[in-house]
Amino acid sequence: MLPTNWIEHRREDGERVGWIVPDGGGFRPVDVLGRSVTTEPVDWLEAEETLEGLGIGFLADRYLLRMPDGVERPVRICEVGAEGVTVVTDDFGGASAVGSGSERIRISFPAPAALRLASS
Repeated sequence: MLPTNWIEHRREDGERVGWIVPDGGGFRPVDVLGRSVTTEPVDWLEAEETLEGLGIGFLADRYLLRMPDGVERPVRICEVGAEGVTVVTDDFGGASAVGSGSERIRISFPAPAALRLASS
């Protein structure tokens, strides 16, 4: 469940790109993974511009998910919502292959620090 003070922000085409959260005298842009995008609060216009500039393309990137046993698994994001984030394992780049049998893993929202962008 989203906090009641999170204000949804959508691009002109209607695609949700995150939320704007009041923070002191400013606002904090939060991406669709539920993660703050700036280190400090910004004004409303900058929060909007930051989210629109970020977009949702980063969701297509490869990530690493640190499992409870400490092993990091390569994953791709397949679903994002306030109810949770679902990733699929991407061993050997097979996440997008039809019939790959990739494992689906549900993690919390906001996405935990255990999910991080893989180095390119």
